[in-house]
Amino acid sequence: MSVEPEAGVDVLHSAVLDTIGSDITGGALACGDVLTLDRIQERFGVSRTVARESMRVLESMGLVRSRRRVGITVQPRSRWNVFDPRVIWWRLSGPGRDEQLRSLTELRIAVEPLAAAAAARSASAEERAEAVALAAEMRGLGEEGRLDEFLDRDVAFHTLLLKASGNEMFGALSDVVAVVLRGRAQLGLMPHQPVPEALDLHEQVAVSVARGSSAAAEAAMTELLAEVRDAMLPLWRR
Repeated sequence: MSVEPEAGVDVLHSAVLDTIGSDITGGALACGDVLTLDRIQERFGVSRTVARESMRVLESMGLVRSRRRVGITVQPRSRWNVFDPRVIWWRLSGPGRDEQLRSLTELRIAVEPLAAAAAARSASAEERAEAVALAAEMRGLGEEGRLDEFLDRDVAFHTLLLKASGNEMFGALSDVVAVVLRGRAQLGLMPHQPVPEALDLHEQVAVSVARGSSAAAEAAMTELLAEVRDAMLPLWRR
């Protein structure tokens, strides 16, 4: 079956991005290594346009830097856009998975309790009702073991609170939180069935937000993320 030219270009572009991005974040390509468009074309069998556009995207992420007469140079981690969802996924999929999970979980612990407290103060009536509805759906889906649907509601729940906080910085982290939630599931790091305590705490956060109780919302979210941290500790200690 033939592939439409546009679709074919998108597939090739994604393949180049994912492979080289994973090579850089996983350490197969080290800081200072030099890439060339000719080698990329030869390795992947792509056009110069696809090779150039792929490098442009990686440069926008801070993974490489293109300089005339020098080439395309792999950059140190300090220059990476570590909040880019694709960079996060490549790191989660590679040998640095446990380190990435730790840093993301610590970020969530630092941000999400404050976001929940802010949502209790700032959320609209519709957002408060939606938080309660999502928590209730999560309980039903979790108890029935419908994990894919549960994950969708979980992502929606945390995204809602970040955006309902009224803090644009918190809201901008919604994609980051979504990636780590989905990444844990795809990497087999989630329990086969959500623990009852986690379901209870999601409901406590939602009810506290709905009632406008910022202190209770912050406390419940802090406890919820402590459960996540405790589940990850065996990985971090290896």
